[in-house]
Amino acid sequence: MMAPSQRQLTASRSVNRSIRPFTTRHTSARAAIRRGQLRCHALFSWLKPQTQSSSSRIDEKPLYSKQEMVKIGPLDVSPMGLGTWAWGNQFLWGYNEEMDPELREVFNLAVSKGINLFDTADSYGTGRLNGKSEQLLGQFIQQYPGSDKVRDNIHIATKFAAYPWRILPSNVVSACKGSLMRLGQEQLSIGQLHWSASNYAPLQELALWNGLADCYDQGLIRAAGVSNYGPKELRRVAKKLEGRGVPLASAQIQFSLLSCGADQLEALEVCNELGITLIAYSPLALGLLSGKYSKDELPAGPRGALFRQLLPEVQPLLGVMGEICRARNKTMPQVAINWCMCKGTVPIPGAKDLGQARENLGALGWRLSAAEVEELEGAARKAKRSMVQNIFQTK
Repeated sequence: MMAPSQRQLTASRSVNRSIRPFTTRHTSARAAIRRGQLRCHALFSWLKPQTQSSSSRIDEKPLYSKQEMVKIGPLDVSPMGLGTWAWGNQFLWGYNEEMDPELREVFNLAVSKGINLFDTADSYGTGRLNGKSEQLLGQFIQQYPGSDKVRDNIHIATKFAAYPWRILPSNVVSACKGSLMRLGQEQLSIGQLHWSASNYAPLQELALWNGLADCYDQGLIRAAGVSNYGPKELRRVAKKLEGRGVPLASAQIQFSLLSCGADQLEALEVCNELGITLIAYSPLALGLLSGKYSKDELPAGPRGALFRQLLPEVQPLLGVMGEICRARNKTMPQVAINWCMCKGTVPIPGAKDLGQARENLGALGWRLSAAEVEELEGAARKAKRSMVQNIFQTK
């Protein structure tokens, strides 16, 4: 390389002298702006409440004893969880986005009172709101104003829908990663197959099982579960997963005083035999067991048509529930949910507002007597009609 000439060196020094004041001015300006930003930040930090005190604004006290916690695989969960089917569902539950602030309060209240299991699904949310339930849970976990210790003990159980285009194990893995992204999590506590495809697509069913096992092997989920599987299918999927070195930790079915027939009780027996925890969804039978409805006061939408048919048939059961409520100073939902816990299941009632959340929490910290359980089940057996079952439920 040739050395620069004297003329080039002189020109270079001249250019540097002309640039230096310009650079110095801009460096000084940036420094002044930065000092101003720091002053503003200090001012607003002084004005706003300190984050350290945020946990003191929420009373974190479980409503149950530590001995009542339930094992789901490697997890220790509260004896009752919270289902989020309604969060994002306009068709059945009348969701709208103006409800989000109160749903956040529902979440905060539940967590502060010891609820650490939240059930959701990648299909929860209608139309453009598909996946909304997972998104809300992710936001609420991040915004929880309590302690890090409590926040870090929250367990999310989500479900992967058996959509017809999910025909490969890798499709289930991709679905799991999508849920993790919406939830803002690195790992799910429980990954569940939402329903079985065995009745109409047995080859797809095998792919779903292998996909769930792959999620476990890749560390995307801590525990594997299924939903809407009957006793026969439970045995099949448990055996298949066992062959992959994956224990089946949970099985979720519709289970309540109006959904406790031979199939449900056999599923519960299989779970007990195989060491699987049964998660009871719809423990209030879509609200039919809440005691809030009559033939003259029905919910809007499809639930109203269903309740109009069922209410006359379940009056004996509602009558017995009412007697127990008065004797114990409890409400109908509290008795219905507590019965599920007495049967050894983890119920996951939903809550759309603070009133429902507070009422559901009243099911914790006590147990029905054996005589009361038998009385309720006797009345339930006398009901001429039971709850309509999920169309995806298998045998």
